[in-house]
Amino acid sequence: MKSSRLVSVLLLLQTRGRMTAAQLAEELEVSVRTIYRDVEALGAAGIPVYGDAGHAGGYRLLDGYRTRLTGLTADEAEALFLAGAPGPAAQLGLGSVLAAAQLKVRAALPPELRGHADRISGRFHLDAPGWYADADDTPHLPAVADAVWNSRTLHVLYRRWREPTDVERRLEPYGLVLKAGRWYVVAGPGPRTFRVDQILQLADTGEEFARPDDFDLAGYWAAYQRDFHDRLRTGRALVRLAPGVTLDRTADHRTEDDGWTRATVPIESVDHAHADFLRLGTGIEVLEPLELRERIARTVAELAERYGNSRTHSGD
Repeated sequence: MKSSRLVSVLLLLQTRGRMTAAQLAEELEVSVRTIYRDVEALGAAGIPVYGDAGHAGGYRLLDGYRTRLTGLTADEAEALFLAGAPGPAAQLGLGSVLAAAQLKVRAALPPELRGHADRISGRFHLDAPGWYADADDTPHLPAVADAVWNSRTLHVLYRRWREPTDVERRLEPYGLVLKAGRWYVVAGPGPRTFRVDQILQLADTGEEFARPDDFDLAGYWAAYQRDFHDRLRTGRALVRLAPGVTLDRTADHRTEDDGWTRATVPIESVDHAHADFLRLGTGIEVLEPLELRERIARTVAELAERYGNSRTHSGD
């Protein structure tokens, strides 16, 4: 709609400063001629939009001009307040900043949209961590976030899972990621991924680094997750599944005459598969690898012996 596009032109000029008609057209996916008409419409409505000719020209707003947020739709206002996660913001040291920003936005909204924002805040609450995961102790998170924002290198003492466990690293922090309640910092050179809660000591070197212009944090994280899952499950198990029992990531499955399904399942390790498959009880039979089959058999035998002697333990 034209009215929505006019608001978009206004907000782009307000947030980015001078922009050419071609830049505005590319951003809004319209023709340059449409931008010319939109700018004329804004001027006719009393908006102080000025155009400068020449190589460094473009459209800009009169210095000091700011618009109120009356261009927000109801859905946009709701999404804005739904996206404000107070927990992560507080961990980053931005809790009071987020609260102040939301207060200012709420005050700038017209009454009907203010009601939408209040309703979404009262009906939805985002809680990222899982039920059975303790909150990570991340005392260095604000310092890491500050280094990310200001492109400064860090010298850290980092604890990893393999020997030697405690190592010193020089990090060029490109960005922070919150995944299932746990903070990760993506840092160069590399880049590589580090858990913030495993940083034991941290020192700001005071040195600045140049963040690669083509680095895409969201794209890197998506690729990192795919690679992580590929490396995580490098083993295979051959199993039989009872009718109605299913497993994710099965391959080469076929139904047998008795209704059971024979399938190949990727596994991370014998230890993890042992725990995962025991949860299915009698709904699964492990055929291969032999080590996993024998280990589950031993566990089942121990359980049978323990529960077979339950009358003795009950005092009868």
